[in-house]
Amino acid sequence: MSDSVSASKSRAERKREPKPKKEKVRIGPPRLTRFERARIIGARALQLALGAPPFMPLDPAIKDPMTLARVELEAKALPISIRRVLPDGEYQDIPITDLL
Repeated sequence: MSDSVSASKSRAERKREPKPKKEKVRIGPPRLTRFERARIIGARALQLALGAPPFMPLDPAIKDPMTLARVELEAKALPISIRRVLPDGEYQDIPITDLL
């Protein structure tokens, strides 16, 4: 009896788990939105301000973490993926190199 209850729980839990998609960009626009861009630059600038090493060689003219984060994003040097979620729970993890 307890096996059937646990089996039905696992089936119910599997139904609630979001299913990833494997295609290029199926959810949302094919470009990085201004909100995603702002969040990525802000998060990376905070990391740099707290002492994280930059992903590209430093230009002596760049001293501001926001500018360095923007340069890293445009150079596609950041190993970050964006998760876009649909209301039904399906999601897609998209590397930012596909969105730039």
